[in-house]
Amino acid sequence: MKIKGMCVKMPQVFDIQKYSIHDGDGIRTSIFFQGCPLRCAWCHNPESQQKKPQLLWNREKCTGCGWCAGVCPQKAITMEQGVPVLDRDACIGCGKCVMECLESARAVSGERKSVRELLEAGEKDRVFYEESGGGVTLSGGEVMTAEPFEEVVELCRGFFEKGISVFIDTSGFASWERFERILPYVTAFLYDIKAVNPETHQKWIGVDNRLILENLRKLSAAGADIRLRLPLVSGINDSREEIEAVLQLLQSGIHVRKIHLLPYHDIGKNKYARLDRSYDEAALAPPTPEHLEELAEILRQTGVPVVIGG
Repeated sequence: MKIKGMCVKMPQVFDIQKYSIHDGDGIRTSIFFQGCPLRCAWCHNPESQQKKPQLLWNREKCTGCGWCAGVCPQKAITMEQGVPVLDRDACIGCGKCVMECLESARAVSGERKSVRELLEAGEKDRVFYEESGGGVTLSGGEVMTAEPFEEVVELCRGFFEKGISVFIDTSGFASWERFERILPYVTAFLYDIKAVNPETHQKWIGVDNRLILENLRKLSAAGADIRLRLPLVSGINDSREEIEAVLQLLQSGIHVRKIHLLPYHDIGKNKYARLDRSYDEAALAPPTPEHLEELAEILRQTGVPVVIGG
């Protein structure tokens, strides 16, 4: 894509999911952008955290032939005792080893996509949106920190002008100026609150939560349609005190349309090994159904519908 004769860097997308039913109203197409400023201990898309393409390796499929090491133009792969070892700092995600792998043991997460390509991908299922009240959801990673953000604004505007609903799935950890730029084109925000307690948030999410809570207040004041989502992990952020803090936050004047309690799941744990990363499975578990219902009852004091699950 070019503007005024200059090459424009396109945003990086790591997945486009069709027929999504858990990412907003109706049937949706969900576009997942690469890169996230958070480091949630239970992240189920760890391949999305870095903004550059990420190489995933399936040890079970690998035969140790060494072909990948021989074709890597960056010499980022070396063989050690019959096992390919990747230098992730040297890897540029070019995909050469993926294309040449005889056993399909390698994959790259992340691909540059133009606004035109993404608009075309989202528009293909217009008939399903019209029948179900659906649309397109921009997610991540974190779409609000995607670069260049001007392309994200153009994408939101493009869908808006085509009459296609746009939902933004966000952690809220981005500058308010970015939210202001897309507000005119967005139907609703799926807004995650991982923890209200700042110490809990810093420990398990890796960043301070002041910006997240500030942006939530500003979106509410701007009249945005907000669907609050609370990912809950047993013993970490599912205490009565934490949920009562959410209740107090909402009662302070923040208006949301619906609250979703999302119990932890381990759907992404197998990806960590493929990224050469550890996963603290022992520390992570979902709240019991009974406890989730108790927490839901606390939040129903707001008068807002509370749903357990997506």
